[in-house]
Amino acid sequence: MIRKTFSVPPLGCNCSIIGDPITKQALVVDPGGAPERILREVQALGLTVVSIVHTHAHFDHFLASGAMKQATGAALCLHPDDRPLWDMLETQCRMFGVPYVPAPPPDHWLTDEERVTIGQLEGVALHTPGHTPGSMCFHFPTAKLLVAGDTLFRGSIGRTDLWGGNFEAIEQSIRERLYTLDERTAVVTGHGAETEIGLERERNVFVRA
Repeated sequence: MIRKTFSVPPLGCNCSIIGDPITKQALVVDPGGAPERILREVQALGLTVVSIVHTHAHFDHFLASGAMKQATGAALCLHPDDRPLWDMLETQCRMFGVPYVPAPPPDHWLTDEERVTIGQLEGVALHTPGHTPGSMCFHFPTAKLLVAGDTLFRGSIGRTDLWGGNFEAIEQSIRERLYTLDERTAVVTGHGAETEIGLERERNVFVRA
C-alpha cells in the first residue's frame, strides 16, 4: 500500500491518500481543504484518484471535495444516513464562520461492509454511527490499517454534541466494530495523532474493551 496522511485546513482534518503500488490507482479520504496541496501530493506519488470517500459529512471533512472531483473526475462517496448533513453544508460553514465552498452531491452511497477496491488493494467500509448517523470507517485488513474519521481518536472519541451525535451509538460502534479488529491495526484518526486498536482497548478512558 502507498499511503500519505497529512493535516489540511481549516480545522486540521487528516486527509489520507491511499494507493495501489501496482495499478497506481488511489482513493482520497476526507479532503477537508487545500485541494491544490492534495493534488500535488497525489501527483508526487504518481497516482490517479478514482474515488473520494468521506468518513462523515461535517464541513471540515469536505471543503476540497468539489475541487477534487472537478480535477480528477472521481466519484464522491458517503453513507446515506449523512445526507441531511451534506444538504446543510452551507449552514454548517456559516455557523462556524468558515467560507462555504460548494460541493456537488455524492455520486455513490456507501453501505455497511461494502468492498472498497483500489486496483488490487481491497478494503471494507464499516458503518460506525455515533459521531454522525452515517459515520464510516475504512478498514484495510492486509495492511492492518483503519481510517477512522472522527469516530475514534488517540485516547478519546468523536464528539456527540453536534448534529446527529449519539454517545450510546458511538460507544457501541467502537466496542463492537473497531475493538474487534486486530490489536496491531494502525488507526488514522480524523484529527491529531495516529494510534493503534490495542492501545485504545487498554487505555481509552471513554470506551474500553
